Amino acid sequence: MTDDKRGEVVFVGAGPGAADLITLRGAAVIAQADIVIWASSLVEAALVAHTKPGALVVDSATESLEDITPLYQRAQDEGLLVARVHTGDPSIYGATAEQRRLCDSLGLAHRTIPGVSAFSAAAARMDAEITIPEVSQSLILTRLEGGRTPMPERETVRGFAAHGVTMALYLSAARHKVLQEELLAGGYPSDTPCIIGYRVSWPDELMMRCPLGELSATMKSHKLWKHTVVLVGPALAEESTTRSHLYHPGFRHQYRAADGTPLVTKAQP
Repeated sequence: MTDDKRGEVVFVGAGPGAADLITLRGAAVIAQADIVIWASSLVEAALVAHTKPGALVVDSATESLEDITPLYQRAQDEGLLVARVHTGDPSIYGATAEQRRLCDSLGLAHRTIPGVSAFSAAAARMDAEITIPEVSQSLILTRLEGGRTPMPERETVRGFAAHGVTMALYLSAARHKVLQEELLAGGYPSDTPCIIGYRVSWPDELMMRCPLGELSATMKSHKLWKHTVVLVGPALAEESTTRSHLYHPGFRHQYRAADGTPLVTKAQP
């Protein structure tokens, strides 16, 4: 909050679900806020359980942007701090750009606190590394096209799959059959490892591994149609035979001289 008590909206990344996966900075803003806006359909209730006495806590699960606009106006008029709590990281499918435009139109200060996204939480939960040397050094984060939210014409799962790198797919569980078909059509082999994360880090979390050829059947058998992130790519294999350059004794960098050991990254037969 600024010293002159101007109103402010802070977009807080709540993380994937567990109350202890929010940042210290984000938790502090929620504890200090005069108004806390959160969506019970996406954010674990424990994350907003420790607000200050007298704070107004608003569940936005059924609200539109127009419905919460009066709260932003009140914050501007009365110099209040608003914690706008978003699932995961606010910059990923967070619909924050339109809220920042609203704040700007009201002359209301705003800032964003990042959060742990579901794709990184899912990888951590399964002890998976998203980027493996000589296997995949890139991550594509996207969603299946053809749903209710339009996608840019050149952004297709099939097109992205042609790169063969690690992909994290959001908002695609309801059409898991099409998702599998497009990933295969793009060039991933049917045995490409996948990680499925449902409500990652929530009390009812479900985490699974399967080959791409069984992705749709696996999701169908567990009736997964929302709150699910899918990771796919060769780097997600449970065992890797490569190692990084950074920690190789033969790799020189600013803080360490090479010791003459041959720089071999792939395991030798």
